[in-house]
Amino acid sequence: MNRLSSSAAMNFHRQLLAHHSRTQLIKRAIKPCEVFINHRGIDTKKTIATLLYDYLHRFNLRPFLDNKTMKPGDKLFEKIDGAIQGCKIGVAVFSPNYCKSYFCLHELALFMESKKKVIPIFCDIKPSQLSVPSNGVFSENELRRFRWALEEAKHTVGLTFDSFKGNITDVVTSASEIVIESLIELENEEHMKRRKSPLSQ
Repeated sequence: MNRLSSSAAMNFHRQLLAHHSRTQLIKRAIKPCEVFINHRGIDTKKTIATLLYDYLHRFNLRPFLDNKTMKPGDKLFEKIDGAIQGCKIGVAVFSPNYCKSYFCLHELALFMESKKKVIPIFCDIKPSQLSVPSNGVFSENELRRFRWALEEAKHTVGLTFDSFKGNITDVVTSASEIVIESLIELENEEHMKRRKSPLSQ
């Protein structure tokens, strides 16, 4: 009985240490608003976007989601553009109404222009179905910019989700794990660069 209890205690201790090490590694990899969630509110704010935000927040990460992060008085473009420039990874949640939004496409273009990693989630839409409409709303320069950014995203490996068949918890969990792994990889790359830098010697 004592032997069994001791074995159980040892296993629990190992699990606790592993969890602590992972948590510490995540904390070292994260700075404020390093993960920006790009999405179309009317399609996914109450589902994938908010669930992903909450899931990442529970891991002591600080994702950016407009209605969760912005406060009254914040200047829209200044806050959003600054958050994208300051973060390390973007999660783009594509949905049926995504390409109708100037803000969605503007945010996506900023990510692609800054060459930051973007993790696409195709929610209820296939990559081939995404296109920027020529409806007179966007200028010629915006059309070129948005179409280029969209093509870059469409040719990036991502996750897919069908709200009629899929389990939303599964896709949110998968996206969160990819975000965490990507941030840890980026932190390790930056650490190696600092070690190789002449200034650090």
